[in-house]
Amino acid sequence: MRLTHRIARLAADALRYRMIRKPRILPYTVSRTHYIEYDPKAVDVAAEVGDLIEDAAPWVTVEHIGSTAIPSCAGKGIVDLMAMYPPGRLKATRHAIDGLGFQRQKAGHVFPEERPMRVGAIEYDGTRYRLHVHVIADNSPEVASLRRFRDVLRGDPSLANDYQARKIAILEAGVSKPEDYTHAKGKFIEAVIGNH
Repeated sequence: MRLTHRIARLAADALRYRMIRKPRILPYTVSRTHYIEYDPKAVDVAAEVGDLIEDAAPWVTVEHIGSTAIPSCAGKGIVDLMAMYPPGRLKATRHAIDGLGFQRQKAGHVFPEERPMRVGAIEYDGTRYRLHVHVIADNSPEVASLRRFRDVLRGDPSLANDYQARKIAILEAGVSKPEDYTHAKGKFIEAVIGNH
């Protein structure tokens, strides 16, 4: 009996601690696309925000994707997350994520509400990180594609370097609008996904 009481008390203390230290989602700022060196703290940011989302929506699984999920891969510096929900839970998932302070997109390649992306920012260790949360059905083929791209580049540093070189070339060509930058990377991403 005593052990059960102690475990319950520890669980309550842990929940209180998480509520006290819950990070605040800040407004997203749109800026010109520019190249930012890899920041290893982005992995911790992704874990923190993933926990925040999973606490608010326990039916959701969150994974870190995009350049900041690939060691030493520079890019726009945006922490991309994939929030995967089970069938029939899209509306509840959007509501839970919006309730944390995430916002709907207002610029760039705006995703439809049937496959939304939410944006926000967070202060972490004195640095402000921009966030993109891709809200995707867990049975969507897009989940496997995003994972495959991340995992292939994690496993092949040479290919990750090629990806960085491609992004630098895009920016050096004068591309600065986020939607144009995303479109210009598309062929490289499709080639990686299709070849592996």
